[in-house]
Amino acid sequence: MSTSTVYKGSCFCGAVQFTVTGKPALQGYCHCKSCKTWAAAPANAFTLWDPKSVNVAQGSDNIASFNKTANSERCWCKVCGGHLFSKHPSMELTDVYAAVIPDFPFEPDIHVHYQEATLHIYDGLPKMKDLPEEAGGSGELIAE
Repeated sequence: MSTSTVYKGSCFCGAVQFTVTGKPALQGYCHCKSCKTWAAAPANAFTLWDPKSVNVAQGSDNIASFNKTANSERCWCKVCGGHLFSKHPSMELTDVYAAVIPDFPFEPDIHVHYQEATLHIYDGLPKMKDLPEEAGGSGELIAE
């Protein structure tokens, strides 16, 4: 019997409902142009999960996706347009947007692509120029 915590999430209208189980591999803020444009926001609050920890419980037929690059498959609800998650096959992780899992205790670890920041956040967290080395980036930190 698993004792992992399960968090429920959904799109804006509730047509798509899902769960995430356990703990994310990483959580933080992405400042890349792609995420900012997709989210229509100055940064994207992300939680990265093992894809096996993300389970669509209802409305899988209402999920649409788009690949701007091979690095991300961005998924949203076809009914309301609400964003759900992005699959990152090269990292073998799924980014479930923190805002769509309301009971999840979001505690960011890091900022990525901070050199592209339009909103500078002074929170003492590490600021990566791009991505950590293990995720294919330079691993270079930049000043807050």
